[in-house]
Amino acid sequence: MLRSHTCGELKIEDVNKVVTLSGWVQKVRDKGGLIWIDLRDRYGITQLLLEEGRSDIATIDAARKLGREFVIQAVGKVIEREAKNPNMTTGDIEIDLGSLEILNSSLTPPFTIEDNTDGGEELRMKYRYLDLRRQPLRKNLELRNRLSIETRKYLDSQQFFEIETPYLIKSTPEGARDFVVPSRMNEGQFYALPQSPQTFKQLLMVAGYDRYYQLVRCFRDEDLRADRQPEFTQIDCEMAFVEQDDVLNTFEGLVKYLFSKVKNIEIQELPRIQYSDALVYYGSDKPDLRFGMKFIELNDVAQNKGFKVFDDAELVVGINADGCAGYSRKELDKLTDFVRKPQIGALGLVYAKYNEDGTFKSSVDKFFSQEDLKEWAHKFNAKPGDLMLVLSGEANKVRKQLSELRLEMGNILDLRDPNVFVPLWVVDFPLLEWDEDSHRYHAMHHPFTSPKAEDLALLSTNPGEVRANAYDLVINGVEIGGGSIRIHDRNLQKLMFRHLGFTDEEAQEQFGFLMNAFEYGAPPHGGIALGFDRLVALFGGQDSIRDFIAFPKNNAGRDVMIDTPSVIADSQLEELKLKVVKE
Repeated sequence: MLRSHTCGELKIEDVNKVVTLSGWVQKVRDKGGLIWIDLRDRYGITQLLLEEGRSDIATIDAARKLGREFVIQAVGKVIEREAKNPNMTTGDIEIDLGSLEILNSSLTPPFTIEDNTDGGEELRMKYRYLDLRRQPLRKNLELRNRLSIETRKYLDSQQFFEIETPYLIKSTPEGARDFVVPSRMNEGQFYALPQSPQTFKQLLMVAGYDRYYQLVRCFRDEDLRADRQPEFTQIDCEMAFVEQDDVLNTFEGLVKYLFSKVKNIEIQELPRIQYSDALVYYGSDKPDLRFGMKFIELNDVAQNKGFKVFDDAELVVGINADGCAGYSRKELDKLTDFVRKPQIGALGLVYAKYNEDGTFKSSVDKFFSQEDLKEWAHKFNAKPGDLMLVLSGEANKVRKQLSELRLEMGNILDLRDPNVFVPLWVVDFPLLEWDEDSHRYHAMHHPFTSPKAEDLALLSTNPGEVRANAYDLVINGVEIGGGSIRIHDRNLQKLMFRHLGFTDEEAQEQFGFLMNAFEYGAPPHGGIALGFDRLVALFGGQDSIRDFIAFPKNNAGRDVMIDTPSVIADSQLEELKLKVVKE
């Protein structure tokens, strides 16, 4: 070994030990008579000391040739520091340097390898191997590693069996776009990279492996954003001989276990909210319950008062902001500008202040009396000092707009503390959703999701009202994952495909292998997939998953470090029997 200790482990009790350290030069401070070198590895930083007149001249000369990120080996005695640094784990000691060997030199890095670097995001992505030397990224990957280990521990304790499924699979038309891979040995035919191992884990249930899991890479050719990458990792699980409550209880246990082991936070029982209620009360199927501001509908007290904006609306709905009646006109105008942004799309915002003296002041005083506004306050359960914010319009649109305003108010009032966690289950999703472009229903979750038994008759008469045995895990307004109880009966699966617009022949061509398997004793089964990258970022208190992945893609889906995607050689295209496009 080229080291006896790491750069993060030596303490005051190690004084007088002769040690060997290896790592990267973080910084050299040459004060003439004294030279300090900060030596870094993934475990931390240790300070090395040289003193003219006492330290070896050759070692001093070698030290003065060092640059940032040189790789060195240092041998010396641990001594107590005169000026201790309480912000470092090794801040009580330093190394009285006896000898120094340069293992490799380094170019000057394009940005500083420090916690608060001067490198922009694109530059750091290009030199990701350097960015990964920084402690914040190291801690992020350490957190990811810990969550991975603890996830496996929990699932192993629950008798889950980790099984790998194929990466080269059959492309299907449902869901997001596939990444496709041409087959050299089967001319004109293609594999797809899996968006999830869905059909394989169902086949494993048929095969009798009643508790499966996998920390699996998945691929979706989608537009990217902060919480989405073209390749991602999910905790993929399936269970046989279960009903919905069994799945929810098992993975509620996983959530509690991970928070306890990794964050030292004890999570109470997760609330369960119906999908329809989540939309009515929060305007979102992934509500953030760290704070209140539940939606209050005002149609019965706000309409038919001569205010056309409300009278013509399908829905008048608002939220109550505690203690915000003192907002200035400038602050209220800023909120109005926020809801009018094109991506939100509201035409305006109505406010009503419940003043400390018990009177009301609103932006619609011309149409509503003090008694009218008192009725609003009663509906909102508002108290003096509160601010009522109201939107109106078409029901689905206005709920989404108010949801954005609610989250904005949560940010303004510091109610969305990243160190507070409120997980919940959203249940009873619609089975199907209507697509205006294709003029047909699509599976809201996927085509293997089981409908609620009590809604089965509605498939023929009112398919949009059929509820699914589907559920999402939501934490702090982020959808962490989702799952469902699956269809395990061939006839019901055929019926589901028909309602999704498949002919029997198309269904057989795409999914015949699964329906055939259902004829050989498929057990009732269900499962869930949790977005591992999102979960790690949530535990790390950040919105973006990028810095919790060692080598991520940018927003254009490119890896700028290795410069891919890229053109491949004509000879490769010819071998794959693909057309060579000449510019």
